[in-house]
Order: sequence, then C-alpha cells, then structure tokens
Amino acid sequence: MQSSLEKSIKRAEFANNLGLYWLTPVTIVLTLSIIGIPLLLLWLPIGNIFTRRYIDNMSTELTDRKLIVRKGIFTRTENTVPLDKITDMALIQGPLMRVFKLHKLTIETAGQSGSGALLNLTGIIDAADFRSLVLAQKETLNQIEMDSTADENNDTHLVTLLQEISDTLKRIEKQN
Repeated sequence: MQSSLEKSIKRAEFANNLGLYWLTPVTIVLTLSIIGIPLLLLWLPIGNIFTRRYIDNMSTELTDRKLIVRKGIFTRTENTVPLDKITDMALIQGPLMRVFKLHKLTIETAGQSGSGALLNLTGIIDAADFRSLVLAQKETLNQIEMDSTADENNDTHLVTLLQEISDTLKRIEKQN
C-alpha cells in the first residue's frame, strides 16, 4: 500500500495475449514429441487456467516516488523499487515476442547483485511509453531532490551570513 502522501501516476495494464505467449513454447515442444501430443489435452486447459490466474494477480503501479510490482498465485510477492535507485530499464523483444507484439521490460537497480534484472515485466501494454513515463518521473524526482539540496545550501549560507552580521553588530556595540 502506498502512503497517503504519494500520488499514483499510472497503473500498467497487461496484454490480453500474454497467457497465450506463455503457453506457446511448451505447446510447441509437446506438439513436436509423440509422447507430448496426448499431454496437450491436459496442458492447454490447465496451463490456460494458471496463466490467466497469474496475470489476474499481476499489477504494476508507478507512484511519484516508487514503482510497485505485485505478482504470484501461490506465493505472492510485492516489490517496491524507489525511483532514485533505478539504474537501467531495458526493453527486450525476442522473436516469439515479436509474433505476439509483446515486450519485456527489465528493471535494474543500484546495489543489486550481478544476477541480472531485479524485475522482469512481460506484456505491459505500451511498454515503451510506460518505460518513458517511469524514467521521466525518476528525472523529475531527481530534480526536486537537487532543488531541495540547493535550498538547504542556501539556508545554510543565509544562517552563516546572519551569524556574521550578528557578530559584526556585537563588535560595533562594544566599540561604542
């Protein structure tokens, strides 16, 4: 859950054909093997049910400060990635993804181990636009933080200047 101070910017939607994309590789392998052809009768309805439930449990939300990703059927996970920690967002489209007109969006963060992307989001509708929106919000957040730091530096400078004026006035008073 997001705090009341955070503003939701965009909820990603997932493509209707994502489940079919996930079912296709196993279906191809089963079709190519003699033993696999009868298993197709089990795989297609059961696989369809599980992929549909998995997709229904997926959500991705961009707030003004973080990216929240929820997914899972049996074990549900929620990843919250602060925007200022994101170092790279890549769009990937393999040959099968091109057939289904899908993209995978990978998100890497500062301080993550070398095990690849922290998050992989496959099938987001208008993935390139969503990626641009996340990166634009990250830039906006960075600019706000830089402005805040500049304000703090200005405040520190102002306090120092006022202290010097006060010290000067005290010296003048002692002379009189």
